[in-house]
Amino acid sequence: MWITLTIYHDKYNNVKSDFREFYPLKINNFLSSLKRSLINLDKYIFLYSFLFIQRKMENNKYNSNYESCFKLILRALYSRNYRLFFIGQGISLIGTFMQQVAISWLIYRLTGSAMLLGVVGFLSQIPVFFITPFAGVFIDRWHRQQLLIITQILFMLQALVLAFFTITHSITIWHIIILGTLAGFVSAFDMPARQTFVVEMVDKKEDLGNAIALNSFLLHSARLVGPSLAGILIGITGEGICFLINGISYLAAILSLLAMTVNPKELENLNSNILKDLKDGLNYAFGFLPIKYILLFAGINSLMGMPYGVLMPIFAKKILHGGPQTLGFLIGASGVGALIGAIYLASRKSILGLCKIMATASSIFGIGIITFSLSRLYSLSLLLMLCVGFGMMVVLTSSNTVLQTIIDDNKRGRVMGLFTMMLFGMFPFGSLLSGTMASKIGAPNTLILSGVFCILSSMVFASKLPLLQKIIKPIYIEKGILEGELI
Repeated sequence: MWITLTIYHDKYNNVKSDFREFYPLKINNFLSSLKRSLINLDKYIFLYSFLFIQRKMENNKYNSNYESCFKLILRALYSRNYRLFFIGQGISLIGTFMQQVAISWLIYRLTGSAMLLGVVGFLSQIPVFFITPFAGVFIDRWHRQQLLIITQILFMLQALVLAFFTITHSITIWHIIILGTLAGFVSAFDMPARQTFVVEMVDKKEDLGNAIALNSFLLHSARLVGPSLAGILIGITGEGICFLINGISYLAAILSLLAMTVNPKELENLNSNILKDLKDGLNYAFGFLPIKYILLFAGINSLMGMPYGVLMPIFAKKILHGGPQTLGFLIGASGVGALIGAIYLASRKSILGLCKIMATASSIFGIGIITFSLSRLYSLSLLLMLCVGFGMMVVLTSSNTVLQTIIDDNKRGRVMGLFTMMLFGMFPFGSLLSGTMASKIGAPNTLILSGVFCILSSMVFASKLPLLQKIIKPIYIEKGILEGELI
């Protein structure tokens, strides 16, 4: 997002109309530069992914059969419903990230205000914090497949309305604020419903962790592709086409959901009091120690660690003395690290050891953030961002997997609603906190403190591992996930 904004702001500061009024030579230079950056980034992704898979094959004695390794990594796709979901979401997520970039540029083009960029972002994310606990109650009462179809239709309508107002040149900042806030409310239902529905899509319980890891891989792949496509299309056609493509892309998600054959779950507590169900969910989540510790652990990492990306423009320009391309490669390196983390988790044959991996990954995340804040070498900073992306991905995805395997089915929606609140609902507060701290003590010192909190959280969580293993092990044995092994 910031790559596109910075490039256009630096070169076309006085633009008052749409992108078609830019000089063709300038556009061609930009597109050529962007193409070279994408080619280099693709090389990095391929290189790191290939080296990692090769090493994993060696460690697991798959040297003689490459096909076995890929079957292991992609085993959740053997479930027809999950395969449909994967394809539909893969198309839809690219459109989603295209729209995110287009909205940011449209706001900046209309207002020239960095503050309004933050305001719209905050308003579109804050409903997740306040609404998801209540949304979880309804997710436990409704059929999740039908709920997801409704949320995808609402997202599609929001994108098409944005496209209409933008293409007809009648868009105003208030349209964007209202539509963005409405999308935030829909997301509060969509995100926990999407996570809980994974359990119903996989045919084998042991493939649940693999499916969650593949979801993360899909998300970060789209995060690399979508913004790049948006930058090209905005320069050629304007923002409206990005909104239109996003709206159309939701058809893939809707059709994939309609094509699924899912055994409907038995709905419970349809006439019970909503507040009572919410209270029951809170008591269950924070009264059961493994869930409580995982929620708090994920919340601290989200609040203190995840907003590091907000400060990346400062490091790219003032500390590493680079420009938009430097920023792009820093963010890209983090994305590549996240992809490697997703491949690593997808390649694991079982969920054994995930709690230990969570604690280790949080330390890697924190150490990576601290050392990055101290680095003044561009090449070293890129390597450290790989570590940061890897650590962040493994912490969040492993937390999701462990939660999904230990919670009761009749409270799954409420617990995952709380997890979504702790994970994504904390992000706008963390961004606000990071920005405020950076203005007072500087960006490097802010990241040092963020890293310290992540390391401390990993140490506290690690100290609880013996207790967690003792509590979780009987649950896994009862569910048939494992037979007496340690977690």
